[in-house]
Amino acid sequence: MNNNHNVDPHRSHKTNIPEVVLARFKDDSSLLKVINGLLPGKRVLVTKASEEQLSLLLDNFDMRVEKTDNLSGIMIISDKDVKKPDVIGSIAVLSAGSSDYFVAEEASISAEYLGLEVYRFYDCGVAGFHRVDEALKVIDENKVDAIIVVAGMEGALPSVIAGRVKQPLIAVPTSVGYGTSYEGIAALLSMLNSCAPGISVVNIDNGFGAAVCAFKMMKWIQDK
Repeated sequence: MNNNHNVDPHRSHKTNIPEVVLARFKDDSSLLKVINGLLPGKRVLVTKASEEQLSLLLDNFDMRVEKTDNLSGIMIISDKDVKKPDVIGSIAVLSAGSSDYFVAEEASISAEYLGLEVYRFYDCGVAGFHRVDEALKVIDENKVDAIIVVAGMEGALPSVIAGRVKQPLIAVPTSVGYGTSYEGIAALLSMLNSCAPGISVVNIDNGFGAAVCAFKMMKWIQDK
C-alpha cells in the first residue's frame, strides 16, 4: 500500500471545491491519514464509505462528525468552530425508486456540504408518474435553481422531467436494476440518448459529481 498521501488542502482556492475523500479502496490507515491531513480548520466530506469505515471514522472523530448516512456511505467531519458555507442557491433532488436512495442522498448531502439548499423528492419514478406532480409544484413555487434526477433501471425519469421544467437538469444513472440493466449502463445510455434537450449526465452512481456540477453553475455566476 502506498502511504505517500499527497493531499491538496488548497484545492478550494483553485476550483471552489475542496478535496473530497473517496473512502472506497482505501485501507484504514490511509483513510485516517488523509482525513487528518485535510481536517485542520476545515470541513471534510467522505464519500462511498462502507459501514465498517463509517464506524472507524465515528470512533476516531467522535464529536467532530457533523453528519453521516449509512446507506449512502457519506459523512461530513468538521474541525472545531468551522462555519458551514453560506447558502448560494437551491436544488431539487428527485429519485425514481427507493432503491436509488443511496445515490440520491449522496447528491443531497454533498450539495448541502457545498452550500446549497436541497429539496428532496424520493421514490417518484415513471411507474407512477403522478407522484412527481407535487415535487414539480414545490420546485416551481420555490424557484429552485437546478434539478438533479437519479434513476436506475431504464433511466427514463430525467427525460420526462426535462420536458416539464426550465431549470438546468443533471441526470445520474444508478447501478440499480437487473437483467439487461447491466449495472447502470442501460440507464446511462438512455440518459445520454434523451430526446429532451439540455440534460447533463454524470457517471453511474456519481451523486457527488452531480452536486458539484450544480454548485459550480451557481458559484460561477455568483462570482462573475
